[in-house]
Amino acid sequence: MARLLQDLSKHHPSEWYTANRMQRATTESQKSRSECNIAESWRLVDEIEKTTQKTQSDVNKKLEQRREEIKFWKQELDNKLEQIVHETEILLTFKKRLERALEGCKEPLVVAQKCLLYRQRRVGIDLIHDEVEQELVKEAEVLQGIIALLGRTLEQTNEQIRQNRSAKYNLEMDLKDKFTALTIDDYCASLTNDTPHIIYADNAMKLEGNFVSPEDWIDFTNINVEKADKQRNNSLALKALIDGILSQTANDMRKQCEMVNTAFRNRVREVKDAKHKLETLLAMVMDEIASQEKNIAALKKAIADKEGPVKVAQTRLEARNHRPNVELCYDTVHNSLMSELQEITKNIQRQDALAQAQTELKGLSRRQLSLEEEIKVKENTLYIDEVLCMQMRESVCINNY
Repeated sequence: MARLLQDLSKHHPSEWYTANRMQRATTESQKSRSECNIAESWRLVDEIEKTTQKTQSDVNKKLEQRREEIKFWKQELDNKLEQIVHETEILLTFKKRLERALEGCKEPLVVAQKCLLYRQRRVGIDLIHDEVEQELVKEAEVLQGIIALLGRTLEQTNEQIRQNRSAKYNLEMDLKDKFTALTIDDYCASLTNDTPHIIYADNAMKLEGNFVSPEDWIDFTNINVEKADKQRNNSLALKALIDGILSQTANDMRKQCEMVNTAFRNRVREVKDAKHKLETLLAMVMDEIASQEKNIAALKKAIADKEGPVKVAQTRLEARNHRPNVELCYDTVHNSLMSELQEITKNIQRQDALAQAQTELKGLSRRQLSLEEEIKVKENTLYIDEVLCMQMRESVCINNY
């Protein structure tokens, strides 16, 4: 029995009490630490909740600010797009005006060139480099210069339309991206913690290489806006230029056309006056020819009237030459017959007025032919200037485009 009481495998009662005290102390200590942990956890949870809510609230505010910023720039882009589209449409109408003006120059140029060509058919002294020809050459040069100017302006307008469309394309692409970005941010703004189907995204924190800074984002849109403004201002300046060119060229064409028409009217009046004077001279020549022809007829009759006395005198002399022997006497009768015959013959030979009259008639005939030829020259000139050219020029119509 004593051996059992002294068994070393058994604990002492004091150890039992000590163990119980230690268990209690350890448990209480663990409980205390656990309570502290729970308190700290609730504090941390509360802190995290507040921080999360604050952070999420800040994100929501920044998201709303970003949406407003996108809306602002989207509105700016919309305004610039509307302006550039409007200016491009107006510029297209100006382009059509230029094309019509360019087309309208062709007929006056063809008419001027035809007039120059027709007037090459003038003949004789009328084929001169007169005021009409000078003004026609100037008109052709003015029209060719205007055609070249309108052509260059049309090319400039086409280039401006291309620039406008390029600016419009950039605005549309920027607007399209901003619409997509605004749609995405609108979706993000609508999300809450209770929104269904929200998920974890493993790569959400990954930054791709094509991210740009906010400054670059603003600069990009600013460049598109400034380019649109620049092209719009260029379009406004070009429209004013086109208006001025169309007005000035139309005035120049009208002025030169009237100068040519005035020169034609003056020239036709001069040619008609010259033709009238030639016709007056021709009438005078024709009267003189008639008078000379009467004069020649009278001279010829006067010569013919002397044939009887000559024949009588010659017949008498011939007969008296047959007197016989001593009767063949150079008496006063024979002497008078000889004198009569010599006098008549001498008077007939002195009728050189007939030859002179015939020479004058030939000269008058040549003058008649010359005047008739010159009148035909004037008639040809009048037909060319008054009929071919002036009537053709009546079809020329210079409009304001």
